[in-house]
Amino acid sequence: MGDVSRILITGASGFVGAACVRKARAQGHQVIALYRSAPLTGWASDDGIIAVQLDLADAKASAVLQSYMGQCSAVIHAAAHLGGDAAAHEADTLQATQTVLDGMRGSQAPLVLVSSIAVYDTMRLCDGDALDETAPLESADTARDSYTAAKLRQEELCRASGLPLWIMRPGAIYGPGRSWHALMGIFVPGVLVMITSDGELPLTYVDHTAQALVCAAVRDPAGVQVLNVFDDHRPTRAEFAQVHRNLAGWPKRILPIPFSIWLLLVKGLKPFAPRLPGLLREPICRARLMPLRFPNSALRAALGGADEDSFEAMMARSLEGAK
Repeated sequence: MGDVSRILITGASGFVGAACVRKARAQGHQVIALYRSAPLTGWASDDGIIAVQLDLADAKASAVLQSYMGQCSAVIHAAAHLGGDAAAHEADTLQATQTVLDGMRGSQAPLVLVSSIAVYDTMRLCDGDALDETAPLESADTARDSYTAAKLRQEELCRASGLPLWIMRPGAIYGPGRSWHALMGIFVPGVLVMITSDGELPLTYVDHTAQALVCAAVRDPAGVQVLNVFDDHRPTRAEFAQVHRNLAGWPKRILPIPFSIWLLLVKGLKPFAPRLPGLLREPICRARLMPLRFPNSALRAALGGADEDSFEAMMARSLEGAK
């Protein structure tokens, strides 16, 4: 598509969006940074950033967004609700996405959607399988939780728009201020009950994620292209816990339980599943803990790139000041 003069980034003050702003500016791209609550420190002194306060859940916001589209060559849509509130997903994920699509109507700028690997149906996978871009998807109508349903519907909206589209599905994103994730097991007082296996963790450092998103924004997807976003180094849970403990001092006590044993427990509790925490319900247990492989060969083939440092160094950056 040629050189990108300016990238519009939604959710620009969030964890991923802010990293995209930094990466885009580092590569010389101007940015229109859409935020809902407050701009980030440093934006005002950067002539290459136009900061725009806008609530994308307001349908009238599409007209504001459209007024900027003539200045943009690509859009990275990172704004979305991350919790489990279905009503918040309706407003902050689905209505916000529709607003972006309405604002882009008539444009041929590529849209880079920040989706999630949560859309994959791990109930149809076996231990040791590769979760790649060909893996089966869940159905939005029967999805295991409101987040998964929202991301599936968000992807459907974007596909139906007819825009040149990158659907980017990151794994567990970590970085400064966010070193832990929900893929390890459960904490009971003083102890991490860690569900062990030889499976990989689908991790992606936030700057690596942003690099992939910005790289996609400057390339023509030639229709719709789907890419999972994982780092080159994907540690096991045992490796992750050891590195985290060495750097942060916790978790101090770990009780390892093999995934196969945990899954037997979960299946035995199936009659009580609706009242149990997520990791004791089979669909969520499999999605978060199942021993799988997470290749990033499609990502590297399409966009190139490589981890900028070792896993230990990335964790050290994530944990600076946390010990």
